[in-house]
Amino acid sequence: MHKQSFGGGDAMSLLSSTTRGTITRATLTKDIRLEWRSKDALNSMLFFSLLVVVIFSLSFDPLAEESRRIAGGLVWVAFLFAAVVALNQTWARELRNQVLDAYRVSPAPPNALFMAKALGNFFIVSLLEALMTPLFIIFYNLRALGPAWQLIPIGLLGTWALVVNGTFFAAISLRTRSRELMLPLLLFPISIPAVLGMVAGTTAILTGENSAHFWIVLLLTYDVVFTTACLALFEKVLEAE
Repeated sequence: MHKQSFGGGDAMSLLSSTTRGTITRATLTKDIRLEWRSKDALNSMLFFSLLVVVIFSLSFDPLAEESRRIAGGLVWVAFLFAAVVALNQTWARELRNQVLDAYRVSPAPPNALFMAKALGNFFIVSLLEALMTPLFIIFYNLRALGPAWQLIPIGLLGTWALVVNGTFFAAISLRTRSRELMLPLLLFPISIPAVLGMVAGTTAILTGENSAHFWIVLLLTYDVVFTTACLALFEKVLEAE
């Protein structure tokens, strides 16, 4: 009797995992396809980032050493503000035709929807970073004096830190009257440790003066903690809509 119960529980768990994965892939594919067709968020983010690059490059002409010290802050602040543009549109499509209401009453697991949205935002913001990073390198004549490969984990972990919290807080502020203003007010304060890790880690690699290992571990810990918290709380947020 005990074996039958255990086997049934394993089957239900496997079915739930399969369903969750299917819903996540379907939602993620749909979001990426819609964004690729419209390019609303990507075009807005690119325009904003280009403005930041051009304005700062025209405002001052730093030496190579000064560029390495300030570039980390400029790059990540530009990406942070540009990411808010995409994050503000995360749930906008789901409001149309009461898609969120239908999802709420369906048996689909809320975490699957959240992960699909977070992964979609991660893809879009990472694409922006891949397009804009060469421009930052050219305009500010950047060259890493430390191990350049460490910029990859800092970029990936830092981007995920922004999008996982941004996706969660965008859902919280979805039905507020001024959600475009509410999202930055919620996201920026809680992202301070991650932004500090991204900026300090990038600066350490560019200048070669310190090791970025501590900042990589900090970002990894931050991602694990806040991803777990967002997944645990998202169902409550969805039900409260």
